[in-house]
Amino acid sequence: MALYEHTVMTRQDISAQQAEALNDTIKDLIVAGGGSVAKIEYWGLRNLTYRVKKNRKAHYSLLAVDAPPAAMAEVERQLSINEDVLRWLTVRVEELDLELSPLLARRERERERERERTPRDDASSDAE
Repeated sequence: MALYEHTVMTRQDISAQQAEALNDTIKDLIVAGGGSVAKIEYWGLRNLTYRVKKNRKAHYSLLAVDAPPAAMAEVERQLSINEDVLRWLTVRVEELDLELSPLLARRERERERERERTPRDDASSDAE
């Protein structure tokens, strides 16, 4: 089996739950084709550099996949039929990167900083 990184961009009109449901559908197709999904990252609604099919924003998702080429061909066929999908890109890789992507790692660091700030604010208000 081959290793792939698969990125999907979906229309801005759909909800985050619908975008994640599409990720589950992709996962089910891969599993049915004899593969496995090692990681699914939903990156959220992000601005596009230029319009794609009249959309200025898109929901982004990244999947780390271990599947036979036939399973990925079926996933791409299904995505080409789906009206909610703007674009997708499948790249064959030598090994899967199971760590957080730089985008999600930065978000996590920002959340940790925010958590560190909040207790100090609470402690100063308790002291008064």
